[in-house]
Amino acid sequence: MKILKKLALVALATLLVNCGDAEKKEKDEVKLKSNNSATTSSKKESDVTEVVLLATDQMQFNKTEIRVPAGKPITLTLRHTGTMDVKVMGHNFVLLKKDTEIPAFANAAAGAAENEYIPDGTEAVIVHTKLVGGGQSDTIDFDAPEPGTYDFICSFPGHYALMKGKFIVE
Repeated sequence: MKILKKLALVALATLLVNCGDAEKKEKDEVKLKSNNSATTSSKKESDVTEVVLLATDQMQFNKTEIRVPAGKPITLTLRHTGTMDVKVMGHNFVLLKKDTEIPAFANAAAGAAENEYIPDGTEAVIVHTKLVGGGQSDTIDFDAPEPGTYDFICSFPGHYALMKGKFIVE
């Protein structure tokens, strides 16, 4: 009986958090629509391409496409603009190798909670951020892979269906 009460309280709290701030939710949605296509900035002096990717409590990235130059250094920052805890609404950025079976990878990731939803021993991941909760961010530095189109996802259980995009290396 105690478990049922706790589950009911968690469900109620989630409902209140998701419905309680409609104005902020609307602003996030407008921001997402206006930033759907990625733009990157390149520092001429250091030749580093900087990418900022936003993630929300509504399980959305603000970009579904990111374009970068081949072989150049990339600095990618994932910023969680929401307020929900990492255990409830955690997000990460996972860049996958070409031809990775996303549903199979996501299934394996769902069982890897102890490793921030990155399966041990996987060779499918090129690079990933740590898992972040509301108000948190993580920045990673890496070199762009060879030219082509790669998939990126959030590997938190169930998120990959909505939180995905193309990482295009030109």
